[in-house]
Amino acid sequence: MPKGSRVANILLDALPYIREFHGRTVVIKYGGHAMKDETLKAAFAKNVVLLKYIGLNPVIVHGGGPQIGEMLKRLAIDCTFREGLRVTDGPVMDVVEMVLVGRVNKEIVNLLNQHGGRAVGISGKDGRTILARKLEMYVNGDDEDAPGPRNVDLGQVGEVMRVDTSLIRGLEEDGFIPVIAPVGVDEDGNTYNINADSVAGAVASALKASRLMLLTDVPGVLGADGELISSLTRWQAVQCLTDGTAKGGMIPKLKCCLEALEDGVEKAFILDGRVPHVVLLELFTPTGVGTELVPDPPRS
Repeated sequence: MPKGSRVANILLDALPYIREFHGRTVVIKYGGHAMKDETLKAAFAKNVVLLKYIGLNPVIVHGGGPQIGEMLKRLAIDCTFREGLRVTDGPVMDVVEMVLVGRVNKEIVNLLNQHGGRAVGISGKDGRTILARKLEMYVNGDDEDAPGPRNVDLGQVGEVMRVDTSLIRGLEEDGFIPVIAPVGVDEDGNTYNINADSVAGAVASALKASRLMLLTDVPGVLGADGELISSLTRWQAVQCLTDGTAKGGMIPKLKCCLEALEDGVEKAFILDGRVPHVVLLELFTPTGVGTELVPDPPRS
């Protein structure tokens, strides 16, 4: 078959999916190895720009943990982690905001614009888009004189209270691709460092997005035998959390996907960001890649 015919067939195969998603919002959490490898960065940017040109509304939420760690090391600022969360005091928060908002966000915006997009970077503080509050963490105490759970002060680590979609919607309607840094603000103007997966889930919920896609550095959710689980209902995902199938960083990803499904997002995906063009493969091919999470089927 001539090359031109193969390309035409590929486009025709994608047509039903393009028609299905036209005008719909897709929230993509961009992070991990896909943010560091130059080939993957270019592929990601082309994927997102293509989505915009064919009528979808991509919204990007990004992380930046490794970049923050590198800058803290250069500035000789010590920080610790509790339960996978970076304890964020004042000096650490200054670095977090500087790196996420001032560096990483603008690098992603520039990358998208270089490949033909019209991207605009914001943080959750812009237009008070992400209203946050201090995250309370409790751990079981090992002190015999004070047994039971005790509060751990994580500093300026926050959780999303509410997402104001007006700025994001305005950018979408004007043809821009919003790129959001996961920094929020509370009612008193205090700044908070928020987990990027959680922000992506909250943004998808607020926008009533058609799809939530979390790019990570593993193939997806893996079963006890190490094999990829390609699809999970909400109930099955809860089982993965309770029986220990989900471990480490997969736990908060599953939780934020579950919350998004509860809030009306049609499907959520945990995808291997190391696969070139993973966004297009998931949206526009019948088999897809990674793990999809879907609502429970209606009870008969």
